[in-house]
Amino acid sequence: MNRFVCLRPTSVAEAVAAASEPGSAYLAAGTNLLDLMKGGVARPARLVDVTHLPGLGAIETLSDGAMRIGALVKNSTLAYDAAFSARFPAVAEALLSGASAQLRNAATVGGNLLQRTRCPYFYDTASACNKRAPGSGCDAIGGANEGHAVLGFSDHCIATHPSDFCVALTALGAIVEIEGEGGRRDVPITDFYRLPGDTPEKETVLSPGEMVVAMRLPADSTAFSANQRYLKVRERTSYAFAVVSAAAALRLEDGRIAEARLALGGVAAKPWRAEEAEARLAGRHANRAAFEEAADLTFAAAKPSGDNSYKITLGRRLVTRALLLAAAGTPDHLPALPASPFAETPAGVLPEGVAHV
Repeated sequence: MNRFVCLRPTSVAEAVAAASEPGSAYLAAGTNLLDLMKGGVARPARLVDVTHLPGLGAIETLSDGAMRIGALVKNSTLAYDAAFSARFPAVAEALLSGASAQLRNAATVGGNLLQRTRCPYFYDTASACNKRAPGSGCDAIGGANEGHAVLGFSDHCIATHPSDFCVALTALGAIVEIEGEGGRRDVPITDFYRLPGDTPEKETVLSPGEMVVAMRLPADSTAFSANQRYLKVRERTSYAFAVVSAAAALRLEDGRIAEARLALGGVAAKPWRAEEAEARLAGRHANRAAFEEAADLTFAAAKPSGDNSYKITLGRRLVTRALLLAAAGTPDHLPALPASPFAETPAGVLPEGVAHV
């Protein structure tokens, strides 16, 4: 690990000014950043410690009905917040499916948004990686790439985004609040992340020094609370990053879908919002045929980036299952294995027409 200085500002404005200096990085829980530093993947010269900044640790309902979550709120704190989990159960389920309990108790929701890919070539400093060292190449292309992207990738990068939380946030139209030297701005989470193109090192729209201070879930997303689920296929059911995941939310009226929300994880360099599939579902009966059609449309443009064609088939099945479970209704209590497609519903019986992936 390289030598660095650590600064502890007392306000957001002071933190932004300090982090605007070249070679700076924000430090909160450090559950991802410190690993990257220990491995020589990230080598900041200045760490700006934001853990004691005031006003960033609150969960609050705003006057317009939106819910605002400060960037320093812990993952576990948010997942177990009764008011939040009642309104956004798929987000809580996504949080509880991520990492281990110890990490959820330490990690912050702002850090969750900004975590880096888990591509093994990104972590291996002896490998070529355009994300870590622009212009060096991508050893994942032609390498061990069964876990890599099937949507939105480029000839420069085929890595995937690792977050569960952000997939559910994307489905529900979250807004990211950003503070910079030019003031505060709001960015929809669908616009917050960049696809790799020919600049995979640019992962978000953040400018140097800008800081995520909060995220908001708009009031209208509460309309989906009765019919939403998050599902995740992973190599270890206890805890692991998603091979493929899906957040599905429906607003039902007399058995028909008034509005649908759908987002995927593990398939692209950003959480993938399936807007065409959402539009196709509007007005349809909530049944398997409609959900299978939406799943096919979601992956219509997908293609393997290597030895990962299975992800397309798996993704279609997972989307169908997530939509079926959402249509069956949000359970009163989360299953013992949150987000697992192999977990039974709390009642012990799967809805009619639902089969294991």
